Amino acid sequence: MADSRTLTLTLIAACLVGGLWLEPTALRAEEEAAPAAPEEVPEIEERSSTTEGSVVIAGQRVDYTATVGDIVLRDDDGEPKAKMTYVSYLREGVADRRGRPVTFAFNGGPGSASVWVHLGAFGPKKAELDAEGMPLGPPPGRLVDNEYSLLDATDLVFIDPVETGWSRPAPGETTEEFTGYTNDVESVGEFIRMWLSRNDRWASPKFVAGESYGTTRSAGLADYLQNTHGMYLNGICLISSVINWGTKVFNIGNDLPYPLILPTYTATAWYHGKLPDRYGDLQSALVEAEEFALGDYSAALMLGDRLQGERRERIRARLAELSGLSAEFLERSDLRVDIYTFAKELLRDRGETVGRLDSRYKGKDRDDIGQFFEFDPSGSVVTGWYVSLLKDYLRHDLGYESDVVFRHSAGGRIRPWSYHEDRPRLSYGTNAYANYAEHLRAAMHKNPYLKVLVQSGYYDLATPYFASDYTVDHMQLDPELRDNIEVAYYEAGHMMYVRDQDHRKFREDYLRFMESALETTD
Repeated sequence: MADSRTLTLTLIAACLVGGLWLEPTALRAEEEAAPAAPEEVPEIEERSSTTEGSVVIAGQRVDYTATVGDIVLRDDDGEPKAKMTYVSYLREGVADRRGRPVTFAFNGGPGSASVWVHLGAFGPKKAELDAEGMPLGPPPGRLVDNEYSLLDATDLVFIDPVETGWSRPAPGETTEEFTGYTNDVESVGEFIRMWLSRNDRWASPKFVAGESYGTTRSAGLADYLQNTHGMYLNGICLISSVINWGTKVFNIGNDLPYPLILPTYTATAWYHGKLPDRYGDLQSALVEAEEFALGDYSAALMLGDRLQGERRERIRARLAELSGLSAEFLERSDLRVDIYTFAKELLRDRGETVGRLDSRYKGKDRDDIGQFFEFDPSGSVVTGWYVSLLKDYLRHDLGYESDVVFRHSAGGRIRPWSYHEDRPRLSYGTNAYANYAEHLRAAMHKNPYLKVLVQSGYYDLATPYFASDYTVDHMQLDPELRDNIEVAYYEAGHMMYVRDQDHRKFREDYLRFMESALETTD
């Protein structure tokens, strides 16, 4: 039986964010006692509320119609399977809506409602933070117009997967029918099909934007929509990407995550003044960290217990210099430091922790002797200054009311989440790390016009940018298609758009990506 630390880390690693995260203390509490939530009576009838609004984007007024609505998914016999709720924004004054791009967006978790891509990245309203993404005052804060919204260039549809937001299984259906990789892709894919049909948008250019686990879902959707509905997407945006889970799961015997997260440790240490003075700027520090990670550090980890003597001392000293951790601590860790240990250790001498979603944020625990932090300080901000605002906005401004609990995070209801791939042509599942990059590769080979934008934050410990780069570099794409993938980097974390300068760049990168995807050849 695995020791408790290994079990905890394994469970943590399985809970990727984009709205959902469980800290180690929360996991222990859930294991000890998790009282059953009261049973809900699902509302299966379809309802909707439509309002009108306007926002100024890039100096131009954009009028739009906003709809909060439901779509009921049904089986082949017409029996209801689930109700999924969405928020759509359609620009007014468009002569040919069938030719206008539409972007379907969602967060991750798995088990997260589409809170942050909605009120942070794409939508016409956003939660107000300061220029660096820090709170301006006490929660819940306020909503302001989003000058970096994409609504001027694309219609937007924000999807809450089943068991998130107000989306629920139909009476008689079980949560397990929707809480796994394959079922999740199929239900979200069916929603997209129905929304396009009901809104007469099959002729529109189609984009999918997923964040965190939403990138896993996006990779699956690209392949699924082609194979099932003959729907070829124009573009896929992967925000804080994780597709190959072997790059980030810190299991015993899997050394791959350690070199791939090192550049993010370096960025974090640089930001908090823990690197030597000779590292004057972030980029020069990252270049050295990436070179060491792919070279000497990876080779050293491959040696295992054979790494001894002068070579071990040299690797340890270099790792200490690039991580901001002491050589003594690294030796006690066998040169392998996971995310949660790093977040607690880096600023332990100051009595502070760093964030997992965004390591620029700092927090304080009850004491400074623990192995893990008590909470993610960055997670607290993107919960406290977003969730209440969204709930108020949906009810008060957009006019959709329901007594059903709005779940920004499905929490323990969706675990254990199945990462097993059922399709026989792929060898995922038992005794293997989930790697869904093959779905994306297959979709790109079938549709050579499919463009992909990968957006990564340097301070994201949850989905490290260098791990995402590694995944892209190992997709085995045809050489003629490699330029179809563009990678953009930001000096923030998991939700890079919380930082004003990066939000501006986020918009510019997405617009350029869309333009590339819609280019025609003579």
